Formats: sequence, structure tokens, C-alpha cells
Amino acid sequence: MYSIIQKRKIWLSISGALFVAFLAALFIWGFKWGIDFTGGSLLEIRFQGQRPTIAEAQNALSGLNLGSLTVQPAGAQDMIFRFQDTTEQKHQEALAKLKQISKGGLEQLQFDSVGPSIGQELKRKSVYAIFFVFIAIVLYISFAFRKVSKPVASWKYGISALVAMFHDVIITLGVFSVLGRFYGVELNSAFVAAVLTVLGYSVHDTIVVFDRTRENLPKSNEDFAGTVNKSLNQTLGRSISTSLTVLLTLVAVVIFGGASIRTFSLALAIGIFIGTYSSIFVASPLLVVWNNWNNNR
Repeated sequence: MYSIIQKRKIWLSISGALFVAFLAALFIWGFKWGIDFTGGSLLEIRFQGQRPTIAEAQNALSGLNLGSLTVQPAGAQDMIFRFQDTTEQKHQEALAKLKQISKGGLEQLQFDSVGPSIGQELKRKSVYAIFFVFIAIVLYISFAFRKVSKPVASWKYGISALVAMFHDVIITLGVFSVLGRFYGVELNSAFVAAVLTVLGYSVHDTIVVFDRTRENLPKSNEDFAGTVNKSLNQTLGRSISTSLTVLLTLVAVVIFGGASIRTFSLALAIGIFIGTYSSIFVASPLLVVWNNWNNNR
């Protein structure tokens, strides 16, 4: 049996250091927002023949006054163009210019255009969605564990899960702050969906451990810390094998998937990895720390 709870100071110290580091990254660098949040247009093209260079593509579109044009290669044949919100006429003119420099034709994979007011509204609603998910999960866990009152009150299970989820979200956001600062990775609306999915996955894994603790408490001859450690060991294999299966799939999507879903897949992969860690090494140790603190008062 692994001594997970007995070494809780190590795990919580690692989590605390990561939390502080990525929280600092958020405050210092913030995010590189995509057009979903700032407003603008995104055009994704697949060239059938040899793909033109970035300079050739920029020169071809330079006379259209698209504003803030950025060109990003994707995969072997694709290119992603981002520019200010524009009209359908400008969209068609851009396609015509790109066809002129294509050596074997082209295919439009995606075109999205978002106004700045819609982007700000989406940003605000995304924050509300994440906040209400936090509250709903705490209320649900408190209700589900309402019959567990000793030695830790049911609402404390909910708060411990909330802390673990907040830990997961901040680290995931912090990683993307770093990626945006050094690699130009932008956040889009799919990223919000990924964060909400991470919250659901994280709390699911945490509840599995908490539920096993609830089952073991009435029949355990050990103290609370020993019971929690036993419960963690009983669910450890399931948690790791389930998460590893999901992560392998997501890594494959990140490597071989298209650019349009890479941010979503990467956010899920990072969040699920951190969420698995927090379910084992953060949420349950926090319960034990809380119980010990109450006993020593």
C-alpha cells in the first residue's frame, strides 16, 4: 500500500508551487485572445499543390487592407489567416488572391467572422459559466455526502473538491498563458468548453475517491488519515488507467488532428492530467489536513 496521505506535505507543496507559478504567469502575461473574444475573422485554407510561403501569402493579401493580418502554417498543406472583422466581399477577394498564388488549387476549410461586441459578451458569459459550474458542483457534493458528518462534515467534501478544481483550472489557464506568450497560442470558444469538461472530469475522479472513503469509514479500524489512504489505494489503479486511456487519445489528436481542434485537445490533455493529480494528491489530503486542524484546535 502506497503512503500517499502520510506524504501529503510533499504533494501539497508541489501543487502549491505550481499554483503560485502559473497564477503569477496569468497576472504577468494574461492570455492571447483569439477572434472569438476580440472580434475579427479567421480563414483556414488547404492548398492542393505546393503551399506558398508566408511572405507570398502576405504579399498577395497586402492590397486588401485587412488589418492586423497574421499568417500561420498548419500541418503540411494548410494555412490559417487571421485579420480584423471584414465583409463577405473582402472574404471573397482574399480567396481570389490566394487562388492566384496557389500552384494546384485550394480548399476553404473554415471561415469565421466575429464582431468585437459579440467577443466581449462571449468572454463575460464564459466567466459566468465557469463560476456557476463551481457553485453547482459544491452544492451537489455537499448534498451527496449529507449523511457523512463524522469526522468531517459533508460540506467540507464539497469545499475540498472546489479547491482541487480551482487548482486544476488555474494551472491549465497558466499553461496557456505561457503558451500564448512564447508560442502564440490563442484562446477560442472551444477552450472554454475544454475547461468546463476538465472541471467535470476532475470532480468525477474526486467523487470516486470520496465515495470509497464514505464506504470505508463505518467499517474501518484505522484513524481518518489511514482510512483515506486506504481508499486512495483502492481507487488508484482505476483513476490512473482511466486517465491514461483518455490522455493517449488526446495526445494523438493534438499531434495528428487539425489546427482548429488542437487548442481544445491540448487544454483537455493538460487539464485531465492535472485533474487526475489533484484528485489523488490534493483533494483527499486536504480533507485530512482539515480534520487534523480541527482536532488540534
